[in-house]
Amino acid sequence: MTQLSVNINKIATLRNARGGNNPNILQVALDAERFGAQGITVHPRPDERHIRYQDVHDLKPALSTEFNIEGYPDRRFLDLIKAVRPAQTTLVPDPPHVLTSNTGWDTIEHQSMLRDIVAELHSYGTRVSIFINPEPHYFEPAKACGADRVELYTGPYAEQFHQDSEAAVAPYVEVGLLAKSLDLGLNAGHDLDLHNLAFLKARIPHLLEVSIGHALICDALYFGLENTIQMYRRQLELDPIA
Repeated sequence: MTQLSVNINKIATLRNARGGNNPNILQVALDAERFGAQGITVHPRPDERHIRYQDVHDLKPALSTEFNIEGYPDRRFLDLIKAVRPAQTTLVPDPPHVLTSNTGWDTIEHQSMLRDIVAELHSYGTRVSIFINPEPHYFEPAKACGADRVELYTGPYAEQFHQDSEAAVAPYVEVGLLAKSLDLGLNAGHDLDLHNLAFLKARIPHLLEVSIGHALICDALYFGLENTIQMYRRQLELDPIA
């Protein structure tokens, strides 16, 4: 079964807009778990514009599901992982100034650096996933880096989905099979929502985890957080599409 990890960055953005502690990040994370989330994802950035580094420390001892920390592996981020030791660390290549992650790693150009970072992260007992574009030539180098999993950047899939769903998903099916042949676990994330999620899952049945934040939190404004999490869970549990 594909696991749903709820990214709570947008909750932190709302809190930070007014200062104080409303909404309470820790309480929202615990509620998300209680409502059916099978993991919690955070992506602390250097400017702490949403999730703060202290949030990460506060969340770790309280969570009962899998904790996934995403980020660019500068020294401060690596030290955070060393201190917190989450179940999974997802490496993303975004520099500090970008609004959101918008591409995957060039695992060919950065193979040496990634290999050293993955080895360091493994020494902290965390599983390592590398954020990656759906391009086959990046997958064997990702495996060579020592990664346990790759997370497919699904932004292009989401952009094309409503125009041509089959064309949109085709590259992901191809690299999904390649990842399986390389014994790389497969995650996915970015712009997945209630419209495109079940279709992706049906085409890639061995998908292990999806990380969803922006769309899920937007839907929660209309449907409520508990109902929304259950709606996303049901999308992942639908029978495959013929």
